[in-house]
Amino acid sequence: MARTKEFDPDAALQSALELFWSRGYEATSVADLVEHLGIGRASIYATFGSKHELYLKALDRYAETHDPLLLSELSRPGPALPAVRAVVRRFAAEAAAPGRRLTGCFVTNTAAELGARDTAAARRVEANWDRFETLLHSALLRARGQGELPPGRDPRALARMLLVLLQGVRVVGKASDDPARVRDAAEQALALLD
Repeated sequence: MARTKEFDPDAALQSALELFWSRGYEATSVADLVEHLGIGRASIYATFGSKHELYLKALDRYAETHDPLLLSELSRPGPALPAVRAVVRRFAAEAAAPGRRLTGCFVTNTAAELGARDTAAARRVEANWDRFETLLHSALLRARGQGELPPGRDPRALARMLLVLLQGVRVVGKASDDPARVRDAAEQALALLD
């Protein structure tokens, strides 16, 4: 007779996500996971696979919970440009916020730590960025169609510029004590939308 799990795998995955997000992949040992999740090593391996597989599942979970928020923000009916501006300003504010500053964005952290040497992680990062760019592009196309964006502006190029800017904002926000640095950069980027 098979034993039933004595822990909630969903809660354990969320807990692993939080630990990886705050420490990174390399700085998190399996012993750290055992202690933080409160479950045995064998249960971690049986439920999630290796540490690497658990990390990738945590990265997937992060995307599942954060992508719908962006979709909701950028696809609301009505004027599209205010929504784009609000997202950029929210990212800048989060990057400079004391509580969020040290953790940053899990996707951005993964890109910086593993992107160049871990193809599975890099694919997930790229997929996340593709989705975000598509959301920005769609919103900017709507803005252009509604007369909010000057006709000479390229919605695809603007979406890519904003994506790259926002990833940079997340990196700089982690290392800088000066919130004006990310706020000013965001405002200058938004001026390109006028």
